[in-house]
Amino acid sequence: MSKNLLRKDKTCLNCRHVVENRFCPNCGQENIDTRKTFYQLFIHFFEDLTHYENAFWKTIKNLLLKPAILTKEYLSGKRLSYLAPFRLYIFISFITFFLITIFPNKASNITTIKEADTVNQTEKKEVKDFLFFGYDSTKELDSIQKHGAKSDKLSSLQYWAIRKGLAVSENNTPTEIFKKFKESFINNFSKFLFIYMPIFAFFLWLFHSKKRWYYFDHGIFTLHYFSFLLLLFLILFLIDKVFLFFGSSGISDFINGLINFAGYTWMAYYFLPAHHRFYGETRIVSFIKSSFLFFINFFFIIIILLLFAFYTFINLH
Repeated sequence: MSKNLLRKDKTCLNCRHVVENRFCPNCGQENIDTRKTFYQLFIHFFEDLTHYENAFWKTIKNLLLKPAILTKEYLSGKRLSYLAPFRLYIFISFITFFLITIFPNKASNITTIKEADTVNQTEKKEVKDFLFFGYDSTKELDSIQKHGAKSDKLSSLQYWAIRKGLAVSENNTPTEIFKKFKESFINNFSKFLFIYMPIFAFFLWLFHSKKRWYYFDHGIFTLHYFSFLLLLFLILFLIDKVFLFFGSSGISDFINGLINFAGYTWMAYYFLPAHHRFYGETRIVSFIKSSFLFFINFFFIIIILLLFAFYTFINLH
């Protein structure tokens, strides 16, 4: 029970309804004095933080260790004890990509940049010929497209895509391209996940009873599943950073490798028990559906990631 003093005025500050007791019967707002001492403000903050932490840690524990339990609890109406699915995903997504941005993989960056700087001109030419079909510059491409033979000209889409790529390669060194591409890809990957979730839920909707399950149900399952993937990835990412801080050795590398193996194995396996427990089908039926869903989503994710990578590349400056 709150220790804040009640207002003498019985008119609710929020909806102007008459408040006979502590809480407004119309909107539920507590009719307390809005001006507080520092002590009252601190106590209020502590109470809110404690309540949030209880719900947060209970949600995290169930999300990581009990596949589908959060979705079942949410859809059954038990919602006050856990964070809401959408809020949970936004929170984990924000923290994950924020920390990835703050703690880049410096060792990997240095190695890759050095490799890119030592590539000889012949190898650069081979890469450029492969990516841009033998064109050396935008001027050459424009000239052929405008004055060349009809058989040498490209379609509008090919011309647009290759010209974009050539412009990027002309204005940046390989090192700059790698750095800018990685930063842009990481910064926008959260958008890709957010866009793909409705597609993932749509495939779930296709494979299950339309009478028993609504698209909303699949959407909640998807939010929890993607939250799990991001959270476990974040945990493994932070563990890597901790081991890098203590330096490299045979024992630490082995332990880190073991943790990563266990984590990514659980990440890959998690969907099977989550699907079986949530949809309540037999293990064989659930396994068959899960396998189909895995390969279908894997195929679509690869295609969309390639398109996303291409879009990221051509929009580098």
